[in-house]
Amino acid sequence: MGVRSAFLFVIVLLIAALAALNWGTLSAPTDVWLGFMTVSAPLGLIMLGLTVVLAAFFLVYVLYLHSSVLLDTKRHTKEMQVQRDLADKAEASRFTELRNFLEAQENKHMAHNADRHAALVARIDQLETAVRVRSEQTDNTLAAHIGQLEDRIERRPVVVPADINPQG
Repeated sequence: MGVRSAFLFVIVLLIAALAALNWGTLSAPTDVWLGFMTVSAPLGLIMLGLTVVLAAFFLVYVLYLHSSVLLDTKRHTKEMQVQRDLADKAEASRFTELRNFLEAQENKHMAHNADRHAALVARIDQLETAVRVRSEQTDNTLAAHIGQLEDRIERRPVVVPADINPQG
């Protein structure tokens, strides 16, 4: 119970205690002028009754305000939940778009790397072929030079030095 509710409860208890202690005075009949005629009635009870009616009116008014606030809160809560769901869907959509973008970028880089790899393999094959051709050319050139040297050696007359005479 809040401070305001406790304060109002104390005031109601004071009014009830005052009415109980002065019941004889409150219920004593008096002449009451109503604006157009005079009646003999207990003025204290009329005033106490009006206070009770006023308190009941304010209680109904407070209950009405409380229920309208609760309904508004419920409506706002539903709207906030809808907005939260929309935000979650938008965020999920953004994550999906981001994932798709990253996958596309990854595929693009993979394709680019595959192209570079294929170009590198082709270049290595080309260089290997060039090295093989060059090696064959070197082998052929070397074989030709060796052949030429063998021909020169075979065509050359064998000169035996005079001091080495096999006939002796």
